[in-house]
Amino acid sequence: MKLKFTLTLALLFCLLSNANNITVSNISLENLNEPEWVQIEFDLSWENSWRLSAGPSNWDAAWVFIKYRVNSGDWQHAQLAQTDFVAASGSTIDISEDGVGAFIYRDSDGSGDLDLQGIRLRWDYGSIDPNDIIDIQVFALEMVYVPEGPFSLGSPGTEVGKFYSWTTNNPYRVESENAITVNGGLGNLYYNNPADASRPGDQLGPIPAAFPKGYQSFYCMKYEMTQGQYVSFFNTLTPAQKIENDITGASGKNQDTELNRNTIAWEEGSTTATTTSPDLPLNYVNNYVLYAYLDWSGLRPMTELEYEKACRGPITPKADEFAWGNSNIADNDYNIVNISQPNEIVTNPEVNTGNAHYSSTNGTTSGPKRVGALAASALNKTREETGGSYYGIMELTGNLYERCITVGNPEGRAFTSVHGDGEILVNGLANVTSWPTDNTGIGYKGGSFFNGVIYIRVSDRYDAATSLAGSNNRLGFRGVRTED
Repeated sequence: MKLKFTLTLALLFCLLSNANNITVSNISLENLNEPEWVQIEFDLSWENSWRLSAGPSNWDAAWVFIKYRVNSGDWQHAQLAQTDFVAASGSTIDISEDGVGAFIYRDSDGSGDLDLQGIRLRWDYGSIDPNDIIDIQVFALEMVYVPEGPFSLGSPGTEVGKFYSWTTNNPYRVESENAITVNGGLGNLYYNNPADASRPGDQLGPIPAAFPKGYQSFYCMKYEMTQGQYVSFFNTLTPAQKIENDITGASGKNQDTELNRNTIAWEEGSTTATTTSPDLPLNYVNNYVLYAYLDWSGLRPMTELEYEKACRGPITPKADEFAWGNSNIADNDYNIVNISQPNEIVTNPEVNTGNAHYSSTNGTTSGPKRVGALAASALNKTREETGGSYYGIMELTGNLYERCITVGNPEGRAFTSVHGDGEILVNGLANVTSWPTDNTGIGYKGGSFFNGVIYIRVSDRYDAATSLAGSNNRLGFRGVRTED
């Protein structure tokens, strides 16, 4: 007997003129007569893909996961099998060990646009009645692979609360995922607090072995979470889950009209939210929505140690550096054109220096700018001019703050690399019990469009352990996933 499947296409995407433009298309179902499983076939493409065997020795990838619903019921997460998948020519597929999703990427060195056709993933659908009507959505997020290996924390600069190796001003070298001692003993990891606060943390430890330190390989979202990605997530939720994750309500921006470039609107009781600026990063999001989204998508929060690894890679740190690897930074107001469009760009990026969205470049279009806009605007596609990290991850300096699990308090240090399972609780909260349960345990790195230069440096930890309730216009996030 054949199941009566209907197909619904939905994408987690950013339309970028010089970034990913990731697209899923031509979804179909194959081998419908197989008992309790079916192959989901689709095409996948994105721009400016790469794989390198030298230098960063990394690649970009699509994290693909699937949602389904039965007879117009609640959306559920599709479990993928480790077998019976088909990679398109020129690609590799890595199914996650938990079956929540798959990484798809180039199978050899190369760069440029990638168009993969005829990909198949096996979905173990179980005991669905053959007469049921099934809707399917295939989602794709662009990620960047950060290889395993040692790296350094801190810098020889003047950043507040920076990590260092006691008693010197030298950066601390992370050589493994083993526990790290934190105290004022020779060669141990340590950091200072400003005289008026303990925002960088309690200066205690150890950092347990189970805490993700960045030595082990992981994937990181290439861009900050966007408004379009939020809407795609929100529109799969139940009415009760929508109430909990509504950023237009009192715990978010508290309005449906545009505020600080956030254009998300949702009329309570409606089945769908909308946005007129899907490619802008998501602000006005609180920590609970962060956790819910990452759980729903099979990812997890990034730690502050992984943040520094994602920025500088294995390179020796430089004093007061930014994500592109030095302390040179633009300081003139940017002129923004094509406002809120997929091709929003900067017309006057600086040349031969670092570009970032922060207080000195914010310009008349105040607020976060389109993800990937600096990469599209740069005259020379260098790390400096695009603002990219060592591994090609964008906007780790400026635009919106990165939420990172802190090592500065017990709640943060208890974090482990457990990933989301694709499902959230009926009340709309994440179901991962090992993640922080309130606003303590998470901190803020990388600064925002609003902040001055001292707060956007890689090693700055002024707010690395600050506990903030609610949301505001400067806070964003991105997710990561440890490589299996």
